[in-house]
Amino acid sequence: MADAADAEPAVVRRPPFLVVGVGASGGVPVDEVLALVEDALRDAGLSARSVAELATVDSKGDEPGILGAAERLGVPVVTYTAEELAKVDVPNPSSAPLAAVGTPSVAEAAALARGGELLVPKRRSAARPAMATCAVVRRLVAVGDTVTRGIAGRIVAPGGHHRHEEPE
Repeated sequence: MADAADAEPAVVRRPPFLVVGVGASGGVPVDEVLALVEDALRDAGLSARSVAELATVDSKGDEPGILGAAERLGVPVVTYTAEELAKVDVPNPSSAPLAAVGTPSVAEAAALARGGELLVPKRRSAARPAMATCAVVRRLVAVGDTVTRGIAGRIVAPGGHHRHEEPE
């Protein structure tokens, strides 16, 4: 069982333990979000196969660039309100998302909303100007039982279907 990308041939179980928080400007291209996420995972030695979900603020939950990246990764998008995200303690708060969506963090706060270990702090996409940020968290999971605790979130499955998830 591992979430790291392996260089040698092996049979490896990669359970979906990773949550990628994504912040974005309106109109962000799918390719920019996807490249950012893939680069962040690769640079940290993590596998995209271990990503369980993308997480963001609810006002960006229908952003085509985020939805398209989630669809290409084969994962749902989970959203949180700005008020919920503002309650999450993050290492890199910023005035930009506070002014834009009402919370000092989107990427890190959304990734950390239901707990876990921050593996990749907030980073910006390589595009100029950068239109996306991401952060990666390893969610704490026990065999057969999710250990995560925290606030509720709205899940947007690829294809746009919504499901509300309550904390355990």
